[in-house]
Amino acid sequence: MSLTVIKPGMLSSFQDRGRDGYQHQGIPAAGAMDERAHRLANALAGNEGDRATLEITLTGPTLRFDAAACFALAGADLGAQLNGQDLPMHRPLVARPGDTLAFGARPASGARAYLAVHGGYALPLVMGSETTYLRSGFGGFQGRALARGDVLPLHAPLDAGRDLAALQEALWQIRVYLPATLAGKRRDTIRFLPGRHWHEFSDASRAAFAGQAFRISPQSDRMGYRLQGPALAMAQPRQTLSEAACFGTVQVPSGGEAIILMADRQTTGGYPKIAQIASVDLPALAQSLPGQELRFQQIELDEAQRLDVERERAFAQLQDALAPMRALL
Repeated sequence: MSLTVIKPGMLSSFQDRGRDGYQHQGIPAAGAMDERAHRLANALAGNEGDRATLEITLTGPTLRFDAAACFALAGADLGAQLNGQDLPMHRPLVARPGDTLAFGARPASGARAYLAVHGGYALPLVMGSETTYLRSGFGGFQGRALARGDVLPLHAPLDAGRDLAALQEALWQIRVYLPATLAGKRRDTIRFLPGRHWHEFSDASRAAFAGQAFRISPQSDRMGYRLQGPALAMAQPRQTLSEAACFGTVQVPSGGEAIILMADRQTTGGYPKIAQIASVDLPALAQSLPGQELRFQQIELDEAQRLDVERERAFAQLQDALAPMRALL
């Protein structure tokens, strides 16, 4: 009734949509870097709620299914194979006891993949969430990334007596149409809204942020992406009060090197904020790698809200369309 970790990969940890309601106590929300892919994997595995998925970074793990399970992969294509056979992304799939899931058969396209299983993983809730906060070592599976030999319990493996070949065929016959807003296509620009201190930055800094290229620094992780590029500065530098930190806030320390706060961001920050990345484009950021070039495009608040509504409508339509699949499971 479990998965066994044969090889752990570079960084594989369980993440859900984050730990809400505790930032005032200094507890970061954390959660999936690419929430779109996390939610998509859950939906395609037949889950309706927010069950934790396994967030897999670049070099994926090797896992053995010790029980039959329905699973799905979304996000980056990291070259997944089941028993040496290439696997499609964005499809419900069936694993039999003894099957081995491995990654790396093809060059990676993107940074993070998400592995969901039907029924979810049997993980303890910590402050109402299954997400792992790696820096403090709690949540998920023992508060850490996977290690060789870990045994990961499944909440609802498939019944041992089921005809798995017939189930796989029935699942394969179900058409899965992904609207463009859920497909995760690569974008040429990352859309943003002016930040709280946008108008206090110099004209040159605002023009540079909205018009020039930046590169993701190697000193980037789940907490934040440092940007290499034009130095940004306020027209009249001053100290600012610490405020609540958000996923996608672009802060600028005194050195002028912008930092985009990511999933494992701190709960508060006092650096001036030049921009806020539109939430619809946070998944594109999450799939970007150190060394990759980024360009930013300013949009208005009503446009960002419209994009959010489109995304939520697309997820609702997808869940409705997948009802026949859930009935099979």
